[in-house]
Amino acid sequence: MTLSIGVIGTGAIGKEHMHRLAVTLKGARVVAASDVSIEQAETAIRDVGIEARAYASGEEVIQAEDVDAVVVTSWGPTHEQFVLAAITAGKPVFCEKPLATTAEGCMRIVEAEVAAGRPLVQVGFMRRFDAAYRQLKALLDSDGIGRPLLAKCAHRNAQANFSGDMGLIDSCVHEFDVMRWLLDDDYVSAQVIQPVASSLVSGDLQDPSLVILRTRKGRVITIESFLNCQYGYDIRCEVVGERGVADLPQPTSVPVRRNAQASEPVMTHWKDRFIDAFNVEFQEWIDATAQGKRQGPTAWDGLVAAVTSDACVKARHSGQIEPIKLPERPAFYNN
Repeated sequence: MTLSIGVIGTGAIGKEHMHRLAVTLKGARVVAASDVSIEQAETAIRDVGIEARAYASGEEVIQAEDVDAVVVTSWGPTHEQFVLAAITAGKPVFCEKPLATTAEGCMRIVEAEVAAGRPLVQVGFMRRFDAAYRQLKALLDSDGIGRPLLAKCAHRNAQANFSGDMGLIDSCVHEFDVMRWLLDDDYVSAQVIQPVASSLVSGDLQDPSLVILRTRKGRVITIESFLNCQYGYDIRCEVVGERGVADLPQPTSVPVRRNAQASEPVMTHWKDRFIDAFNVEFQEWIDATAQGKRQGPTAWDGLVAAVTSDACVKARHSGQIEPIKLPERPAFYNN
């Protein structure tokens, strides 16, 4: 079976996913696309080099008879309406993060999917599909270092044009999701500590930041968020267990010794670091969707990430340790 997909939002990431679905991967074709202007959708279709129809709105894409499933890569505040529309239409939907811009919006999606009675929603937390993270997950699940006690993460961008709380909402959200998945644990509190700000950062962004999360099982997770570290894009994770320590494997590179110096290249963009993870993520989604199965981060995971982000934003401004209170998880999302 070839899955016919409609893409809502044909900006940079949307166009990349269109190419990925239509050219790189198997079992799918893109038959429809929309954007804020139909001309932009038409341009994306031409650039990717596919035969697809451009629509003036995301709702038209969802309702198109030849669309089996939907990919939402539009502006964040529009995600909720398109995901809800896809659920109403009974069509599987892959939504890039955020699932919705508020926890309340995520809850509306959770309630709609539960009411529909079948798994329809996957959220684009691609790190769960990264080979390095999967190696680390396999080690932890096999009791390779004993019971995990704490974890130390770093999320560094060479230079990000962010402002305000975007570091917590748009960057750390990936750690919020992947650490729950790695440790099979939920959060109970958040604290955000702001060290001296980098003089190279402009605007109202306080950078770097240190996030401290506590979990239900008593673990402590620290996340260094440095959005303007200058030297490259660098993702790190260390898990300390009772019998050992495990580090996230780093991307393969060629060490060079030259001019009395030893060096290794550092990636500079998240697209390069996680390109393989995106491919695996979408291939597994295609395969599972064709079989009517659930695969990957769910709407519930999207809700948890939003609640955690909200608590971290509150903690940043209050300077206090803020509780993370989750509603009861519906049995629909129990694996």
